[in-house]
Amino acid sequence: MKIVIAGLGIIGGSLAKAIKKYTDSYVYGMNRSPEPLRQAMECGAIDEIGGTEALRQADVLILGIYPEAAVEFVRRHAGDINKDCVVIDTAGIKSEICPQLAALAEEHGFSYVGFHPMAGKEKNGFGVSEADLFQDASAILIPGMAPHAAVERIAGLCRKIGFGRVVYSTPEEHDRMISFSSQLPHVIACAYVFSPNCPKHKGFSAGSYRDVSRVASINAPLWSELFIENKKPLVQEINTMIDNLAQIRDGIEKGDREELASLLLRAKLIKEALGE
Repeated sequence: MKIVIAGLGIIGGSLAKAIKKYTDSYVYGMNRSPEPLRQAMECGAIDEIGGTEALRQADVLILGIYPEAAVEFVRRHAGDINKDCVVIDTAGIKSEICPQLAALAEEHGFSYVGFHPMAGKEKNGFGVSEADLFQDASAILIPGMAPHAAVERIAGLCRKIGFGRVVYSTPEEHDRMISFSSQLPHVIACAYVFSPNCPKHKGFSAGSYRDVSRVASINAPLWSELFIENKKPLVQEINTMIDNLAQIRDGIEKGDREELASLLLRAKLIKEALGE
């Protein structure tokens, strides 16, 4: 296949490297700044720097850019996208952008499938991308009204480059679940390091501090966009977390050892029942 990747950050860059490592596809790269393109050409992650002609030939167009920018990119280039092309985004929210991208696809005659690779790192940019970032990870696909063949083209590509599971969802279910599994942990990590004790943790911390604070090393512009565009389900999850913290706080404050032990045991049993 001929694949165009617009945006060579950690996700776009890792997809480029994985596609080159595990398939025989020809990969074009597009990026707003030239340095990632230079690096990608140098290490063989892309075969060529792409433009209008690449879009006209593409079998797959991967949007490795911020959600609003992804919609704007497709709107600007829609007339040049190959009618047999499948366009996929990599955004962490779907309810806001899937309807817009699906409408553009219908208007201009190509296919669109929502895509969210459940993998990443705390650091960003092409320099930290890697070919095996997606090994055994989940690939969430939002088929919408896309033809079955288009969905299978993307599912097959995901399996070839190492994803261990392909999950099919709707924009609404995706955003509800991601608010819990991805966005809330980032909120918690950021709130955690706001403590005045955080700068003094060295010598007093081990794995627990590292585990809770890890994702506070956050891409602030991207995640603020994701949080706000998924406002309703995320605020609900934050409110649930506040209620749960209040229960534990009250048990500690009252010195009610039996109640506190019951809450902690309940958490332990839930975690163990999940087996992960």
